[in-house]
Amino acid sequence: MNATEAHGRPWKDLWKDLGKGLGQCIAEHHLIDDGDRIMVCLSGGKDSYTLLQLLRRLQTRAPISFELVAVHLDQAQPGYDGTPLARWLEQEGVVHHIVREDTYSIVKDRVAEGKTYCSLCSRLRRGVLYNLAEDLGCTKIALGHHRDDAIETLLLNMFFAGSMGAMPAKLETKDGRNTVIRPMLYLAEKDIAQLAELERYPILPCNLCGSQENLQRQEMKRLLNDLETRIPQVRESLLASLKHVRPSHLLDERLQYSSVLRDKSPATSTGRGPVKLPVVSGAPAERGDVVGSYS
Repeated sequence: MNATEAHGRPWKDLWKDLGKGLGQCIAEHHLIDDGDRIMVCLSGGKDSYTLLQLLRRLQTRAPISFELVAVHLDQAQPGYDGTPLARWLEQEGVVHHIVREDTYSIVKDRVAEGKTYCSLCSRLRRGVLYNLAEDLGCTKIALGHHRDDAIETLLLNMFFAGSMGAMPAKLETKDGRNTVIRPMLYLAEKDIAQLAELERYPILPCNLCGSQENLQRQEMKRLLNDLETRIPQVRESLLASLKHVRPSHLLDERLQYSSVLRDKSPATSTGRGPVKLPVVSGAPAERGDVVGSYS
C-alpha cells in the first residue's frame, strides 16, 4: 500500500473527511466553546490518537480559541510500557500528563474469572479522570468514542440490558463537576483505523479488556459485519436513527406526554428542530449500563 493512501483513498482526503465529520458533530452538539480547556483522554489506542490529532488540526483554523491537554492513565497492568506513547507526545510537542493509578489490581480482585472487566474498569478510570480534569482546570473531557462504539452500545443495551440508550455527544456528570464530549461520534471506525495505519501511531496494547475473548461487544461487531454484507448502509442507518427519535412511538410511559409537545411544536417526527423531553432518571448512561472506554 502506498504510504499516502489507505486502500486506494488519498491520505489528504481521509484527513479531510474525518475533519469534516468531527466538525459537524462539534457544531451540531455545541461541544466546544471559546476559552475551553479540554482534557483529551489518551489511552494509546488508535481512536484517542486520532481524536487528539483532529482536535489539534481544528485548533489551528477554528474561529474560537481553546486549549488541549492530553492525559494518559497508566493502570499498572503487568508488562505495561508507556514509553512509545510518552516519546510520541514529546516529539509532537503536546502538553500532557501521565498519571499512574493501580486500577488493574482492583479489577482483577473484584471481577470473577470469566466475567467481563469493562464495566468496573471504565468506572474506575472515569473516577480518576474526572478528578484529574478538575485539578487541571479543564472545562471539558474529550473521549475517543466513534460511530461504531455508539451503535454497538445501542445494541448491547437493547439485547442484554432491556433498555434503549447509546452514547451522548455531550454529557454533564450528575454532580455537575465535569462535561464529557465525544467529538468523533460521526466517524467510522474503519476510517480511523486506516488513518492510524498511515500515521503509524505507537499503539499500546490493553492487557485487561483486550485479554478477554468472546466479549458481548465483539458479538455486536460480528453481527454488524454480517448485516453489512446484506445491508451495506446499516451502520449509517443506525447512526441516523439515534438522531431521529420518535418518543410517541415508544413504550416508555415517562415519555408519553412528549407526543403532546411534539403535536404542538413546529418540529415533527422527522427530527426537524429540537423538542424538549423530560429527563428520565435512571437512564442507561446514568446507571452505568453503557460500557465505554477512552480508547
